[in-house]
Amino acid sequence: MKYLRLPDNQSHILPFYLAMEEYATRIIGEDDLFFMWQVTPTVIFGRNQVIQNEVNLDYCDANGIEYYRRKSGGGCVFADMNNIMFSYITRSDNVTLTFSRYTTAVVEMLKLLGLNASDNSRNDIMIDGCKVSGNAFYHMPGFSIVHGTMLYDTDRQHMANAITPSKQKLESKGVKSVESRITTLSQHIGLNIEDFKKHVRSTMCDGEIEISDNDVQQIDNIMQGYLTPEFILGNNPRCNTTRKQHIGGVGEIEVRFQLVHNIINNINITGDFFLLGDIDHLVVDRLNGTPYTRQAIENAIKHIDMSQIIMNLTNKQFINLLYN
Repeated sequence: MKYLRLPDNQSHILPFYLAMEEYATRIIGEDDLFFMWQVTPTVIFGRNQVIQNEVNLDYCDANGIEYYRRKSGGGCVFADMNNIMFSYITRSDNVTLTFSRYTTAVVEMLKLLGLNASDNSRNDIMIDGCKVSGNAFYHMPGFSIVHGTMLYDTDRQHMANAITPSKQKLESKGVKSVESRITTLSQHIGLNIEDFKKHVRSTMCDGEIEISDNDVQQIDNIMQGYLTPEFILGNNPRCNTTRKQHIGGVGEIEVRFQLVHNIINNINITGDFFLLGDIDHLVVDRLNGTPYTRQAIENAIKHIDMSQIIMNLTNKQFINLLYN
């Protein structure tokens, strides 16, 4: 695996690094690519999340904390300069296998430091049972991209106040707050943050590729799509019916739709789940215009496998959520 290095040490806003992941798919060769990055205080939330449900916008605005949407699924995280972000890009269409391979590599890297590291069944990497890293992935044609946090240290007050997960989500994990379920590397190792980053590179990479100033300009061009209000705020069509549930192994799913004469319209599916397929074409388009009966919903999705669209979700679970 090769380390992808910028031509200077200039710090960028978070969407630049998301765009850098996309750009990396254009230059990837036989080797996988990996890079690390840090940002000033920022909240990053998942592709399918509703910003008002996940981010304390008033607190962020008052404290100079930026907030951006990413293209991967999963939940909302807080990042600052003491939180190292990892990005991994590989030539593969199998995102679940890629995700597993990546988290295993990170766990082994931590174990080399003598840490009791493990990954859970979904997206977290743990030390002594507490979360030190949250990860997400998405797919581009022919490529898989995994990115995640690595908490060396962080501003716990900002983390606790900038993110607003639902009470149901926290209860499903058996914790009372975001802060109570995390740990930081600084509590477990004697390395400073720069020495830890050197350990990561020497363990996970066997060379580097330096991108050019021209590459940086092209990354800037890609980044513009992440900065539009339409992408950041998302699509929240008018609805009069909401169904919401936290499903073990899947995540939190909220389905909003408008019922007009008992016909489903303007359906929108949000949450912190991991998306594997085209949910708009394969699910939303099939359900819009469908009568709101259990049989009609079953018929609308009987030829698709929901677990291939939303990770670990069964057709029965989705139908029960939609028509409870």
